Amino acid sequence: MERYDIIIVGTGPAGVSAAITATIRKKKILLMGSSHLSSKVEKAHEILNYPGLPAVSGPDLQKALLGHLESMNIAITEEKVTLIYPMGDFFAVQTGNNNYEASAVILATGVVAGKPLPNEEEYLGRGVSYCATCDAALYKGKTVGIVGFSPKEEEEADFMTEYAAKVVYFPQYKEETHTRDNVEVIREKAAAIVPQGFKAGGLETAEGNTYSFDGVFILRDSVSPKQLIPGLEMDGNHVKAERDLSTNIPGCFVCGDIAGLPYQYIKSAGEGNVAALSAVKYLSK
Repeated sequence: MERYDIIIVGTGPAGVSAAITATIRKKKILLMGSSHLSSKVEKAHEILNYPGLPAVSGPDLQKALLGHLESMNIAITEEKVTLIYPMGDFFAVQTGNNNYEASAVILATGVVAGKPLPNEEEYLGRGVSYCATCDAALYKGKTVGIVGFSPKEEEEADFMTEYAAKVVYFPQYKEETHTRDNVEVIREKAAAIVPQGFKAGGLETAEGNTYSFDGVFILRDSVSPKQLIPGLEMDGNHVKAERDLSTNIPGCFVCGDIAGLPYQYIKSAGEGNVAALSAVKYLSK
């Protein structure tokens, strides 16, 4: 399998900055995230403190960042990273469709909005999953519930129908759903994972209903860092990092909102530069 020097997860100002610096330092990188970069940037009305771009709008900053990546031939791989395994001298990076390897990783995923559902973390891997395309085959002929936090997760619900006997989809957004006819859609708010002995047994909703499933898939835009990389040390909602943005896992670096306050674009871009330089130094050893 092809191995990259650095895989960068996240395409906000922090991830873009890290990708630019690592490329300048002649490292073989893979930048993973949305081709629209950050929805936070895209929706920003006006940014007043970004040096060289006074009173820049979010869409204009987005355009500038994309232009910089294009000028350096840095491509964005639009795949959602679901799990990263530290393997000693490299990292195995898993997405819904592929597996990658890298000698170092930089997390620039931002802060995950909202708290995990009660019992979610306890039953991860025991009836709770974050990737339908990864684990669909485990539920062949079974009944599954899928909690989707954005319309793009409907594709995973449709994919699951190729394996599961019954798929129930719980959209946690207001937009109209467009799933296959054999996907049952229930518009109720997910409230908790229902335990059933060693594994999860279903989903409880805020409306007071309980649904029994063989497996529950929780599909958010991004996965909590401590679920993304087993053993990653946290400090509240942020990853605990040193001044060089290294973490407790050798070869893993963080930058941007995930590394802590303040949530500022210029701070994120600066940290992306530092994280990339720290990763380069790590690789030299």
